[in-house]
Amino acid sequence: MERRDVVIVGSGPAGAATALGLAARAPALAARSVLLEKARHPRDKTCAGGVIPKAVRLLESLDVPLTVPQARVDHAGVALPGGRELAVAGDDLCRVVRRRELDAHLAWTARDRGVELREEERVTHVARDGAGVRVETSRRTYWTPVVVGADGSGSLVRRALVGASGVTARAVMCDVPVAATSWTGYAGRRYDFDFSACRTGLRGYRWAFPCVIDGVPHANVGVYALPPVDGTRLRTELAAELARLGAAPAPWKAFPIHAYVGAPHLAAPHALLVGDAAGADPLMGEGISFALEYGLLAAEAICEAHGTGDWSFRGYACAVERGPLGQKLRRLGLATRLFYGPRHRLWFRLAAASPRAQAIGLAWYNGIDGWDRRSALAALAALCARRSL
Repeated sequence: MERRDVVIVGSGPAGAATALGLAARAPALAARSVLLEKARHPRDKTCAGGVIPKAVRLLESLDVPLTVPQARVDHAGVALPGGRELAVAGDDLCRVVRRRELDAHLAWTARDRGVELREEERVTHVARDGAGVRVETSRRTYWTPVVVGADGSGSLVRRALVGASGVTARAVMCDVPVAATSWTGYAGRRYDFDFSACRTGLRGYRWAFPCVIDGVPHANVGVYALPPVDGTRLRTELAAELARLGAAPAPWKAFPIHAYVGAPHLAAPHALLVGDAAGADPLMGEGISFALEYGLLAAEAICEAHGTGDWSFRGYACAVERGPLGQKLRRLGLATRLFYGPRHRLWFRLAAASPRAQAIGLAWYNGIDGWDRRSALAALAALCARRSL
């Protein structure tokens, strides 16, 4: 049995951010840690790949610039349930990347900074073992005082050690060459969100994002929805979005998104969850920026645990829930109840009526100028003020 000070299960953005945080805070501890990946980088990952400005800044704080191929977004098109359409202008609202390239970049950077990356090693079983956790993989068995569940929406670590919480949303997506569509979004640096299906009970939206695949402009097209929803409804909505873009039906992929709802379980003795294993944004399904935040908080908590010997990780759960990360996720949960609830038309109308509210909401969501750390009272004061934002 191989002993490791930290075992990180999953090398996506959350697991890699945990490893990078350890390397920055405690290089010696990082050198005794291992980052496990069931596949081999670069590997495919079904995800729209939106990287908001907050995520770009978090990467910069880790000295990891976003150098992978990307499509920049400066504008948004929004279709509302009542039929109204909004054009929202901005500046650098998002960068759309391919997850196979982003994840490889992050995992390889963590490896280069001293955390051992072991690929093609699938975790098959985790269980408590004395004052730690036994982690069994397809290649060997580890013992560790702390295991980090960065293993996505279906997290084995969550199910085995922490407990069920949150809800699982569903999404389908496909990629279509822009040349095979009539869509103007790629050339216009625009992403589109269509909430019109909320009027027929969909608790979610359709999307079209610009992206680059092997140097070729593409549209990433998809549908996100919270339960209750079935595969037939998702595929029907995807076909409608492809038709709107003037695209023929295309092969699609489905994927789950574990959403942060209510009071999720984030940690247990000798175990903590990060990224989608802990819970992503329930309103839009966005996970990359939250994954990075979870990872950095986890690294801090792990360093503290190794110093104090307190392996409960109650402090980590409190840091998430009571800090800016948990506050933002709870507010997104409230927005989910409002915009996807029985009175959704009222809330969409209110949002559409005020360009200033739209600008504040966008700045808050993207974490621009610290808006995601400001209070609701500050937002209300800004909404009522006459000066520019």
